[in-house]
Amino acid sequence: MSITLILVIITSGISYYAFNNYGFMDKMIFNPYRVAKKNEYYRFVTSGFVHADFGHLIFNMLSLWFVGEGIERLFGMLFGASGTFYYLVLYILGIAVADLPTFFKHKNNSKYNSLGASGGVSSVLFAAILYAPLMSICLYFFICMPGFIFGLLYLAYSFWEGRRGMTYVNHSAHMYGAIFGLVFMALVYPSSVPQFFEQILTWRLF
Repeated sequence: MSITLILVIITSGISYYAFNNYGFMDKMIFNPYRVAKKNEYYRFVTSGFVHADFGHLIFNMLSLWFVGEGIERLFGMLFGASGTFYYLVLYILGIAVADLPTFFKHKNNSKYNSLGASGGVSSVLFAAILYAPLMSICLYFFICMPGFIFGLLYLAYSFWEGRRGMTYVNHSAHMYGAIFGLVFMALVYPSSVPQFFEQILTWRLF
């Protein structure tokens, strides 16, 4: 069984349990005020394993499954036995790093909460886009486009929703997770940067 599938199963199970147990959800969710005042730093990671609703959970887990399997295999090819370690660092650290700007912005706001694996999923997705920007990514299984175009649309949507701030879903974490994924991939596999631009230059709309 792949690490990606294990992450999907664990996250789905924890999220489902949290849907039916508010006390558990409250302990897992990302609350910057509690992190700052009570040193509950574990929330940087645990918040990535709970979701707002089934739609939020399904979108994140499908995205992770579709892209994560490929990155997991790629890391195995590039780094051998260390590939699994790199993959887990990318995903878990992506969840935590993506919440850092939110922490500094809302650390004095006791009512602010956010949750979801968006930071980790974005990290994996954009690591894949840096390595293979022309790979086909599909929305709802039939609206397909090159990865780098999907990435631009994804960031624009995340920026817009982040500005609205209407739900517990931390849309700004999409952007920061994406940036982390790009930086991580560039650091562990520097050749991905020139290869990205080489591939982009070969792309033609028609």
